[in-house]
Amino acid sequence: MDLETFFAENKKCALAFSGGTDSVYLLYAAKSYGCDIKAYYMQSPFQPAFEFEDAKRIVKQLDIDLTVISYNILENEQVRNNSINRCYFCKRTIFEKIIMQAKADGYSVILDGTNASDNVNDRPGMKVLIELHVLSPLKICGITKTDVRRLSKEAGLFTYKKPSYACLATRIPSGHEITEADLLKIEKSEGILSEMGFQNFRIRMYRYEDGVASLETEKSQWKYAYNNMDKIEKSLSQWFDKVILENTYRDTEIIL
Repeated sequence: MDLETFFAENKKCALAFSGGTDSVYLLYAAKSYGCDIKAYYMQSPFQPAFEFEDAKRIVKQLDIDLTVISYNILENEQVRNNSINRCYFCKRTIFEKIIMQAKADGYSVILDGTNASDNVNDRPGMKVLIELHVLSPLKICGITKTDVRRLSKEAGLFTYKKPSYACLATRIPSGHEITEADLLKIEKSEGILSEMGFQNFRIRMYRYEDGVASLETEKSQWKYAYNNMDKIEKSLSQWFDKVILENTYRDTEIIL
């Protein structure tokens, strides 16, 4: 099956929309193939402000309505307690709310942007898609992340080169209760590093010691990070006492 066939068979759909590369291309394709598509964005403390801005920007470009559902996901104790199954409880809560709103709006077919490159076995939240009968057209049609980026570039979508982005909760070690204060300082810290030129990086609360953050970045930016650690630590000092540089390619670390 290809996307044209999929949308010929599913003419009215609701999309759980993140503003990321995959869901943006899926939204574009749905409209291109004549689907009555409506986008639903879940706004919560787990999503940084720039994701919401990207979502608003692209729906304006595509001239598609965006329904924003605001919910403080930390009201869910199973999410707030941050067990190893947090992703499952979080995704279930989010999709239940999107599905409820979409059905109230007259949409019974619910989509998400999972692509054919995504490893379902590595993502506990994927179980939710099966349980709630959410369809993933990109995966169904065998469209990989590489395909999505190429097709997005051809379509003139600015998200074609947007880095993959996991929610802010992934920066906090399992078992450590998630608070809005911690999420905010991580978001602010990553914003500063982005302004410094970092790409494809994460600031995480260090798993062994309070007040310490770890900077994870791709290998190509290690030298730049190493040479600027004093500036990085000073810039983030209002939130973290110390910043360490971690190697995301091997289970080793450099403590500076």
